[in-house]
Amino acid sequence: MRVFLAGATGVIGVRLVPFLLDAGHRVAGLTRSQPQVVERLGAEPVVCDVLDLERLTPLVRAFDPELVLHELTDLPDDAAELEASLERSQHVRLQGTRNLLAAAPGVKLVAQSIAFPPGAPEHEGLVLEAGGVVLRYGIFWGPGTYGGDTPPTDLPGIHVDAAARRTIEALDAPPGTVLEIVDPV
Repeated sequence: MRVFLAGATGVIGVRLVPFLLDAGHRVAGLTRSQPQVVERLGAEPVVCDVLDLERLTPLVRAFDPELVLHELTDLPDDAAELEASLERSQHVRLQGTRNLLAAAPGVKLVAQSIAFPPGAPEHEGLVLEAGGVVLRYGIFWGPGTYGGDTPPTDLPGIHVDAAARRTIEALDAPPGTVLEIVDPV
């Protein structure tokens, strides 16, 4: 399957590319500024800001995806800057969703959401109205995450590698599905 991965250089995106390729998919990875990372992972880099619909549309359509996997956020590397980034990240998530849907009309969209608190209503509504699949991830923990090697105790969590494996399994979920991707309790 031809998979367009938005957010290919993020903490989950870099884990998803190898799993997608190992499963036999052809992958284009959207990044704003790190095409070398996408290429090193083995995917086709697509350099564009998801907020630039005019530029994004021909790039997505040139790849001709059968599935769009939306793993976009705009979170900082430093957890101390997290609070200040949440509004921008929410804007990227919402407008990015709208733009991906517009750039790939009729193509199945599988999109990340959150399990703490459950869901992001406006974002999830856009995905579900388009016949997409919502993945409600717990707080990522493991290498390269804010949580490091310690799972959260107060909110649902998921080891980032387990999240990537379960995301691959979720690609075939039926339209309109909402899946909780969290560690077992």
